[in-house]
Formats: sequence, C-alpha cells, structure tokens
Amino acid sequence: MPYAWVYILASAPNGTIYIGVTSDLVRRIWEHRSGMMPGFASQYGVKSLVYFETHDDINAAIRREKQLKKWQRDWKIELIERDNPHWSDLYDSLVK
Repeated sequence: MPYAWVYILASAPNGTIYIGVTSDLVRRIWEHRSGMMPGFASQYGVKSLVYFETHDDINAAIRREKQLKKWQRDWKIELIERDNPHWSDLYDSLVK
C-alpha cells in the first residue's frame, strides 16, 4: 500500500493548478473540496483531482512535489494530459 501521494488539483481544464502531497489522499482531497483547507486552492476554486501518483516513502513524495512545483506550466499540463487528456475529476474513482 502506498505511503504517500503527490496530487494535482485544477479549477478547470487548463485552469489554475495546485500541487500537494499527503499521506491520505481521499481525506486530503475531501478537505480541499469541502473548503476545510483555507489558502490558495480554496481561494481559486481548485477542487478537481486531475492527477496523482503514489510513493512508498513520504520523503520521496515531498521531493517529487517540490520538483513538480518548479516545472514550467506546459510540462505540468503535459503530465496531466498524458494520463487524463479530458481533465476528468479522479476523486470519485478513489472513493468507490
């Protein structure tokens, strides 16, 4: 079972992007969606889970999050669209 997740939320296809890391992806995304997490994502309506990846080590996940945050926007969009070309919200697939 993965220990950590790096995730990307979006406000809309090609919209505002938020990158985060967590040890409990379902809980964390629910917090974003419910407005429990004040800050950037809440302020800009960034609630759609469009990408995530798993890591066995929280430190590796944190390093990956920092790496992605430094990427150019085009690279982030390419990463999302590689596995999720329609920018579908992936949250429901996690909670079924």
